Amino acid sequence: MSAQLEGLVAIVTGGASGIGAAIAAALADEGAQVAVLDRDPSGADPRFTAVAADVSDRAGVERAVADVAGRFGRIDILVNNAGIGAQGDIAANDDDEWARVLSVNVTGIARVTAAALPWLRQSPSAAVCNTSSIAATAGLPQRALYSASKGAVLSLTRAMAADHLREGIRVNAVNPGTADTPWVGRLLSTAPDPAAERAALEARQPHGRLVSADEVAGAVLYLVSPRSGSTTGTYIEVDGGMSGLRLRPAQS
Repeated sequence: MSAQLEGLVAIVTGGASGIGAAIAAALADEGAQVAVLDRDPSGADPRFTAVAADVSDRAGVERAVADVAGRFGRIDILVNNAGIGAQGDIAANDDDEWARVLSVNVTGIARVTAAALPWLRQSPSAAVCNTSSIAATAGLPQRALYSASKGAVLSLTRAMAADHLREGIRVNAVNPGTADTPWVGRLLSTAPDPAAERAALEARQPHGRLVSADEVAGAVLYLVSPRSGSTTGTYIEVDGGMSGLRLRPAQS
């Protein structure tokens, strides 16, 4: 069986590390030519085309996407993975921080997708996948701003899917649970007891551990593959059952 993405060109934002790097690798392993857009692309896998871009800067995004299109002559897949975190309740972040997080996590998706649209419309296998979060569907403590941004990503995903379905562009999202990423590692490092905090994060996911970046990448690969041509306007939860399962406590 041929590689699922042979001959297709993919852009992955935030693709130099963490979940984005795992997604880029999964797409490349299936035959895609991958371009990584990242604020700091220096750590990107050398087999990818790495382009410096900040998704909160529309002009910069447009230049970066045009650069990719100029190099490859097409864009077929877009994974809007770039995002930033935020901690605290509704009173913990000032207006500037609200604007910054929403600009990256939500409007950033609109900026990159708008820049790529002319190319996606020409593709016979156009697909967009947005990275949302378990925070969009479950009330997590001390994540008010982050949860608001990721809930907006789910709503935006459905709106985009409706707008562009008849142009041949599928749009879906992936909802990771708490994943073993550099960002989570930094959060743990600031906790009074990092080991206890990690154990608590693992315990709240029914399968008892953090989600791996490769597991999220596998879901993204399914959503963007031409073999999933009837899947659009939905999302896949990669959260160890956290969103829907209510297990009894384990027997000691």
